[in-house]
Amino acid sequence: MLYIIYQEDAPDAGERRAAAREAHFAYLEAHRDKLVLGGALMAEDGATRTGSVLILNVPSLADAEAFSRDEPLRKAGVFSSVRISRMRRGQWHPENAPSSAEGN
Repeated sequence: MLYIIYQEDAPDAGERRAAAREAHFAYLEAHRDKLVLGGALMAEDGATRTGSVLILNVPSLADAEAFSRDEPLRKAGVFSSVRISRMRRGQWHPENAPSSAEGN
């Protein structure tokens, strides 16, 4: 089942994010078998982070909650809010994804 984890940054998240960055990427790599898509939420200026989104393929809401609870950025207190929702895959066009992380 697919679950989306929508996480909004706390106003003072910068230093905590930087301190947990390496552990965050190691955690995502260790769980790549569950991760469908992940990325930063950005302000329109393209430079300011405002949160992140993860889409997981896991058996249950409990599994998605456990993944989120153990994720290093969340454990570091980076997020002011975290929402987890089950979702259904609709249209799927990965060929339309941008070629760069910045979206160009």
